[in-house]
Amino acid sequence: MVNSEKLQELRQLAEESIQKAQDARTLNDLRVKFLGKKGEITALLKSMKDLSPEEKPKFGQMVNTVRAEVESAIETHMAELEAKAREAKMAAETIDVTLPAKKMQYGHAHPNTRALEEVERIFVGMGYEVVEGPEVEYDEYNFEKLNIPKGHPARDEQDTFYINDSILLRTQTSSVQARVMEQGKLPIRMICPGRVFRSDAVDATHSPSFHQIEGLVIDKHVTFADLKGTLDKFAKELFGPETKTKLRPHHFPFTEPSAEVDVSCFKCGGKGCRFCKGEGWIEILGCGMVHPHVLEMCGIDPKQYSGFAFGVGLERIALLKYEIDDMRLLYENDTRFLEQF
Repeated sequence: MVNSEKLQELRQLAEESIQKAQDARTLNDLRVKFLGKKGEITALLKSMKDLSPEEKPKFGQMVNTVRAEVESAIETHMAELEAKAREAKMAAETIDVTLPAKKMQYGHAHPNTRALEEVERIFVGMGYEVVEGPEVEYDEYNFEKLNIPKGHPARDEQDTFYINDSILLRTQTSSVQARVMEQGKLPIRMICPGRVFRSDAVDATHSPSFHQIEGLVIDKHVTFADLKGTLDKFAKELFGPETKTKLRPHHFPFTEPSAEVDVSCFKCGGKGCRFCKGEGWIEILGCGMVHPHVLEMCGIDPKQYSGFAFGVGLERIALLKYEIDDMRLLYENDTRFLEQF
């Protein structure tokens, strides 16, 4: 019986092909080749029309038997391949529970962030509001409204990065003060921390990008005594209750009168040491009474209101508080340094 011989040849070919298959995709292709609607074994059923009525039942039974054997062989080999793949995966993912666990790395606040949070805590406790503003600023707010017109010598001291003639990277967060005063919502008690930019060479105490915290108070009957008392309280909270403050006359275009503020060295108590370079005092910030012309330009009547302003470098606070001798260490991202804090 020719069809019977062909059937046995297909069975043998199918079994050999199945055993050689190395993956599930190949097995599925063999299933389609032999058992699919257009498969070779299925095609033999269509040739039954040429058989006699006596031969058809017998041949049909033989085809079904071979079909079942091939189907079983495919399923068996598929299970074997899946078992091998599972064993290989388990071998590759073996976990030795006797090995020490990986050490968890926990981060913490940067010295700058810690110093900022401490300063904010002090002033918020005195009733101040924390306000932020844009780093890309108009010349009008960064200079003009702070009594620094074009051609003023103070612009040379605050050389910055210009985008065009009227837009620049701010040199001080005082620009935020001008924006708040312009809104006319009085009284004002605020600090404005943020990043500022100046065309400075990088060294131990300078950087083209650093941070400032500036404060502003505008109200009726505000005097220089209020300014001195506020900064004295700030210094004692930040550096310790024994800290003393000293004001030295200075000049700032947007305040009049103006002063530089020194604090007694918190390392030696004012006796003189390496930390304060033998002077017993350390300069920390500048301050003064808001210039009447600045109030006028921001729409505030200087006859009815007065106020004071001050500004301190955040990095300077961090350097002093944590006794760091080089500002560049704050930005090098060296974990050996940062982990000390």
